[in-house]
Amino acid sequence: MNVIVKRSVLFYIDKYPSAKKSLLTWYKEFSAYKFENFNELKCVYGSASIISNSRVIFNIKGNDYRLLVSVNFIQAAAYIIWFRPHKEYDEIDSETVVFDEAMLKYGL
Repeated sequence: MNVIVKRSVLFYIDKYPSAKKSLLTWYKEFSAYKFENFNELKCVYGSASIISNSRVIFNIKGNDYRLLVSVNFIQAAAYIIWFRPHKEYDEIDSETVVFDEAMLKYGL
């Protein structure tokens, strides 16, 4: 899967250094796959949950963090929408939360 805006991973690693190893592991593993559909993704990431609008939530670093990703299975592409500690996930609407545009300026 092609993770669009790869610097988003680096952005969140700087923001949450304790998640660095786990987030990089997810990125490396996820990028190596080409999932045809959510069922294939679920076979690899058993705790992943699909949300409306092709959004998938992943548990990172056990269940310490949540990663919200938009996945387009037809184009084998995905982009990170949101990443925060698990407790903050309960405070958002995962179906409507928007992409953090601060990621686009990271490293420029």
